[in-house]
Amino acid sequence: MPKIWTIKSQEEIKKTVFDALEKNINYDKEGALGVPASYLDDKVFNQDASFLKEAPFMYALVKNPNHIGCHTLGKSEPFFEGTHAIEKELIEICAVDILKGNYGEQDGYVASGGTEANIQAIWIYRNYYKRKFSASQEEIAIVCSEDSHYSMDKAANLLSLGIYKIAVEDDTRAISATAVEEALQQAKSEGKKYFIVICNMMTTMFGSVDNVEVLTSSLEKLSCEFKLHIDGAYGGFYYPFTNEDSLLTFQNSAITSFTLDAHKMAQSPYGTGIFLIRKGFIENVNTQEASYVEGEDFTLIGSRSGANAIAVWMILSKNGPYGWHEKIFILQKRADWLCKQLEQLKVGYYRNPMSNIITIRAHFLNHSIAQKFGLIPDNHLNPGWFKVVIMDHVSIEKLALFIDELKELVSSK
Repeated sequence: MPKIWTIKSQEEIKKTVFDALEKNINYDKEGALGVPASYLDDKVFNQDASFLKEAPFMYALVKNPNHIGCHTLGKSEPFFEGTHAIEKELIEICAVDILKGNYGEQDGYVASGGTEANIQAIWIYRNYYKRKFSASQEEIAIVCSEDSHYSMDKAANLLSLGIYKIAVEDDTRAISATAVEEALQQAKSEGKKYFIVICNMMTTMFGSVDNVEVLTSSLEKLSCEFKLHIDGAYGGFYYPFTNEDSLLTFQNSAITSFTLDAHKMAQSPYGTGIFLIRKGFIENVNTQEASYVEGEDFTLIGSRSGANAIAVWMILSKNGPYGWHEKIFILQKRADWLCKQLEQLKVGYYRNPMSNIITIRAHFLNHSIAQKFGLIPDNHLNPGWFKVVIMDHVSIEKLALFIDELKELVSSK
């Protein structure tokens, strides 16, 4: 049973958001002279537009709350305490009701996206190793599968860390113990002692899920010092609802942090990645130089939109936990339907059965059909696969049009 997450009526959502904004600073009525912020420019954004009274997210955008810092730690800027409380509740919903953590045992914040959240995790662990073990930069490495998101390569570049890729099976996209151990042995032979390991909860291209037990068993077998981060930027709002027995939760003591991305499956505005981590770790990236910020700053991004946090909270509150399960159930059924059609046509594809991404072998398609239906390749220069992502707008009717054209293509070969 959900502990925090409940379904709310539109009136309840409006009241919560408007009440929270009332608790924030009022630039017109309060004599706060030192705050380097204001509501949106009212010469461009009408503060009194009548529709704003019925549009809490748009009203929050206009009021422009700044959610700088990490509010789950306690102290934050008092000027925006009303909407900070909404973000704190959102973090608890994600950590406790989606990822099965214990209440009050995780920190987190709404990031600009999955890329930032992944870099945030790697930044934390790099500093953790330096502080706890006096590790040198050259002794720390990122380890992830070759299907991992390119944000891992960005992190390696930005943080000056080595990165080692685990090979995956071409047909199953699975990692094996042999492949994991080969990557770790190579890293060790090059002087790496401390490992930042990424486990995928639905990769961006394939929707594949890494076997976390394969990772942890190999790491323990080779006596590796490691911290494990789950990249659920795509799967975080999907996979926990299709696999109730998932080991990718805070109940797994081997896992320290998660990335989720609300602007994918949750259909929120862009700029709504979510970073979650167990208590006691985010302090490794405290920017004490941000001394003018109440509570200081522990985030990569610094100032960020409170309206975006409100948007995600509104979406989850409007659907409720059971409505969310129903939403995912429908998408699963559509994905099942497409897979059956592909099987009947003997078209090669990959799909994790708990995922809504179906990736088709490129040689079964042509440029025209891929372009017409907006299929995304794994490599624009030399595609080996094209993916279909079953989102809310991807109806059976639209899929049927694709299948009809694919039938003609297959029969003509």
